[in-house]
Amino acid sequence: MVGRLRIRTFLVAGGVLVGGLGLVGCGSTEVEGAPVEKKAFAFSGDSLVVDADNSELEIVPADIKDVRVQRQVDGWVFMGSGPEPVWGLEDGRLTLRVKCEAVASNCDSVHRIQVPRGVAVTVEDDNGKVTAEGFDTDLKIRSDNGAVVVRGSSGALDLTSNNGEVVVEGDTRSERVVARSDNGAVRIALSAVPGHVEAVSNNGEVDIALPDATYDVDGRSDNGEVRIDVPTRKGSAHVVTAHSDNGEVVVRSAN
Repeated sequence: MVGRLRIRTFLVAGGVLVGGLGLVGCGSTEVEGAPVEKKAFAFSGDSLVVDADNSELEIVPADIKDVRVQRQVDGWVFMGSGPEPVWGLEDGRLTLRVKCEAVASNCDSVHRIQVPRGVAVTVEDDNGKVTAEGFDTDLKIRSDNGAVVVRGSSGALDLTSNNGEVVVEGDTRSERVVARSDNGAVRIALSAVPGHVEAVSNNGEVDIALPDATYDVDGRSDNGEVRIDVPTRKGSAHVVTAHSDNGEVVVRSAN
């Protein structure tokens, strides 16, 4: 995971601006070797919102009644405080934070989340990769800065990354898939014939692999090759939209 360097400017007592303080080589993080903390949160309901900042997330369903979280946190700060992890669940919203307040800091974290089966999940992650696997309920995932990866799911998918690739793979059988990236590739591979697939990238390739069927395909690129290698027919019940502003667009057979 790429570390984050935070640089600020200060006014000294005499009003002289000391700006552009840059620090190099202050240290790296070892989040994979950090101590593992665990907590179970009481939960009831059929939907959960995961609200996270500055963390990689790994989310799976499990045969449990509560929401269980494991976290690992590591980092350093220069002239400040942190990393200070915070977690809590209230009114169906699981909040995960790692606070680093300093002139410069490099703080990383990983949260591994288990949710009860049958619960629909919405993820809002400001900075970090999100991986979700094995869901048969709806998933809605947003990452402002990080990849979004979904595997082995069958519920409806609504996936967005503002800066990172979006990947759907691993025996995913969702009837409806919407995947968007402002800056990154969108790659979708499905194991069952879908009703609706929408894949859009503002800056990256779009690659969609589909089971044998006849599709109504709208494939376009403002700056890149477009290749449609599946049977097509206007008015088909299986609709595919694949657009890129800057990148190749491919719709192909998964077989």
